[in-house]
Amino acid sequence: MSLLLQFQNKIKQQNLFSLKDKLLLAVSGGVDSIVLCELCKQAGYDFVIAHCNFQLRGEESKRDEQFVKDLGTKYGVEVLVKKFETENYAAEKKMSIQEAARDLRYGLFSEIVNGEWSMSNRMAADNPAHLLTAHHADDNAETVAMHFFRGTGLHGLTGIPVSAGYIRRPLLSFSKDELVQFAGENNLDFVEDSSNQSSKYTRNLFRHEIIPAISKVYPQVKENLQDNINRFKEIEELYKLSVEAIKKKLCKLKGGEVHIPVKQLMAFNNRALIYEIITGYGFAEKQVEEVVKLSESDSGRYIQSPADDFRIIRHRHWFIISPVQPEESENIIIEETISNMQFAMGNLHISRIRAADCQLPIANSIACLDAREIKFPLLLRKWKTGDYFYPLGMSKKKKLSRFLIDQKLSKTDKEKVWVLEMNKKIIWIVGHRIDDRFKITASTKQLLKISFSTSV
Repeated sequence: MSLLLQFQNKIKQQNLFSLKDKLLLAVSGGVDSIVLCELCKQAGYDFVIAHCNFQLRGEESKRDEQFVKDLGTKYGVEVLVKKFETENYAAEKKMSIQEAARDLRYGLFSEIVNGEWSMSNRMAADNPAHLLTAHHADDNAETVAMHFFRGTGLHGLTGIPVSAGYIRRPLLSFSKDELVQFAGENNLDFVEDSSNQSSKYTRNLFRHEIIPAISKVYPQVKENLQDNINRFKEIEELYKLSVEAIKKKLCKLKGGEVHIPVKQLMAFNNRALIYEIITGYGFAEKQVEEVVKLSESDSGRYIQSPADDFRIIRHRHWFIISPVQPEESENIIIEETISNMQFAMGNLHISRIRAADCQLPIANSIACLDAREIKFPLLLRKWKTGDYFYPLGMSKKKKLSRFLIDQKLSKTDKEKVWVLEMNKKIIWIVGHRIDDRFKITASTKQLLKISFSTSV
């Protein structure tokens, strides 16, 4: 079967795109992207070409740009070219040249597909539906090998996806040798990127040295890697089903938070499961060990996601994954440095004052506590069944549910009650009563004053 027919069959089997779609082809001028252009032309697809000039190879970069422009003339299609100050961008963003080029490349492609690129005069309705890249089977094998040696989870062993968002990779099933053979059979000209021969880049090191060395022992190494990729994809499907079933049992959604029983989660003794639960909230794989340590920590301790969007709070027998934004959270950490805290019911203002300067408040909206007895961080949360405290003036503990009944609060008013907690001990029923254990005494030198005001 010819490569063209295989190409067309793969597109239909994987439902990548159709003849009515307008396509954007990422073309460098190398043999891979040139073959992609020719196959799309022979198959009758409507496409435009995008070329990135990263200005990293002097005259060679200019040569590549002109070659791709001439290619547009050959096929009678539009060619979109953008020059980048790649080295400046890499220095500004503190990333490698390869990472910078990838950022710039896919940023341009996104702008074109979404109709945001000002250099294109096409109407939005004529924007390409999909971006096609020329990644092939050898690229896939190299990627999995790099992931394996660098360290990866199961997903990293499934290789490059054939489809991701608006990106399609229709050559992923074909080897480099097949593409080169097709180029020869069709008399296709292409340009060589001299940097592809340098082993200073990780991928080139694998391509030119590591995989060829391994092939001396295992001649079928590329085919074997591709077979492994297919196996790992199937294994991942089963893995996802199993993980989702466990997560459904463990993770309880409460408002904008996720509550997970610590003992049950840790009983699995499985770091992969912890990662699968926390990764959806912006936590990195290296934080799995932090979660394990948190399981052995005191109530009130927490860890925070790298982007500061979520916290995992250890609260009694639970992990609580909570958004940092107070208005979405039912469990809010208050650090010692915080003086104002907004939450669903209003605002807390926190200050320290000398006992000599304080006049004891009459209003329930103000709590004056002995600062010596308060250890941060504090936890602001909604009350729940089972809570108890020692109401001011009483030496015996009292269930909070009974206290609220005695206060003659309605059901809806009870639902609005929040408590301030320190290391499993409630220090204040916000807006109602402080705990007797933290009251001011004759020996108090400094007060922690907390004022509550309701939302307007």
